[in-house]
Amino acid sequence: MKQFRKGLYPGLLALVLILSAFPALADAIGAAKPWELGFQPAASPVAERMHQFHDMLLWIITGISLFVLLLLIIVVVRFNARANPIPSARTHNVPLEIVWTVLPVVILIVIAVPSLSLLYYGDRTAKPEMTLKVTGYQWYWGYEYPEYEGLSFLSNLIPDKDIDKSKGQMRLLSVDNPVVLPVETNIQFIVTAQDVIHSFAVPSFGVKTDAVPGRLNESWTRIERPGIYYGQCSELCGQNHAFMPIEVHAVPKEDFKAWAEAAKAGYVSFDDFMAGRTAAGAAPAEQQ
Repeated sequence: MKQFRKGLYPGLLALVLILSAFPALADAIGAAKPWELGFQPAASPVAERMHQFHDMLLWIITGISLFVLLLLIIVVVRFNARANPIPSARTHNVPLEIVWTVLPVVILIVIAVPSLSLLYYGDRTAKPEMTLKVTGYQWYWGYEYPEYEGLSFLSNLIPDKDIDKSKGQMRLLSVDNPVVLPVETNIQFIVTAQDVIHSFAVPSFGVKTDAVPGRLNESWTRIERPGIYYGQCSELCGQNHAFMPIEVHAVPKEDFKAWAEAAKAGYVSFDDFMAGRTAAGAAPAEQQ
């Protein structure tokens, strides 16, 4: 008992420390944090539905697990050799067999209906307001904005030695040319690859679409609030698979349009563009 208590106190202390970290984690957007549990905060309707579906499945599987545990306890207590020295010779129970056949079917239907609905909902949007073409390379990403002819660029990982933490850059996640997208806009992703299979994945958007050479796959998002969101290639695409991150800057519509028009002549980072715009006397859209 003393040894049990000695091990219990450090365990409780660790649990308190983890739980106390939740308020700080609640403010995090678009990137994983140390000691984080659960999903990154949802930033799109698709991600919100995914989280709701996950929560529903968690309740279902918890109920099934507790029910099976209860059955095991009953078997151990009531049907062990001491409590039941003469075992029953019964081999069939028709009502019970019907129940344990029908009940799993009902559970599967309860899961399948929202699952297929979510797959259909996240596949594409009927009324896209803009398109972003994403191309996977070994080992970096290329982006094109079809509505803004001439606006395209490549996006590479910033090496560890060049990371500037004063600018909020993150190791293995920040890139030299981030994607800039407007909030509150139905954005269609057209995803392909140049060489091998990649996977364009941004957890906060609920987007994970394979990039296959010679094929155009489709997905979409609607970013609900400004912020910086990160993702990574989620397909084992070769030697530098772990070093082709995705960085998305979600900004107000007015700021995005101004940046896109300026960037058509040559890529300029959104931060540099806004700094120059502010210096010229034009306030950002969110301050107007």
